[in-house]
Amino acid sequence: MLTPQEKTIEYLIQQFSGSGEVKMITYRPERVASPVAVDKIEALESQGLAGDHYKKNGGKRQVTLIQWEHIMAVSSYMNIDELSPLLLRRNIITKGINLLALKGKKFSVGAAVFEYTGECHPCSRMEENLGQGGYNAMRGHGGITCRVLSSGSIAIGDAIVPLV
Repeated sequence: MLTPQEKTIEYLIQQFSGSGEVKMITYRPERVASPVAVDKIEALESQGLAGDHYKKNGGKRQVTLIQWEHIMAVSSYMNIDELSPLLLRRNIITKGINLLALKGKKFSVGAAVFEYTGECHPCSRMEENLGQGGYNAMRGHGGITCRVLSSGSIAIGDAIVPLV
């Protein structure tokens, strides 16, 4: 057992209570297109998700993830009983893991390996999709962006596991 002095911030940052899971998967075939929900998808190394308009070589925003728990928070801020995740335009909806805790980390989603590249800040579309105040409701709750380090299949129910 570690002493309190041995439990440094660096140590604590490596500790997770468990894995998360994939709750929903979407892609957008074109920039302004509505997201399409699927049961599974291929993540392509250095590109993004198969069929998604962001799929291209390089770049930091190949795939976006958002927590189901944050969708519930946004729903509460907007006084919306049931907020469709499709309105938020993110690729992977997760549950059970704090995505911001993945900062500076690599992690697996199903058979694919990702790298955290930043926060996914809201865009003006949130005001259109959610109504007045939608942009501000999403601030701090927009999820993360990442790049695909290793190709693999992702399906609903797959685990999201930090690679420490």
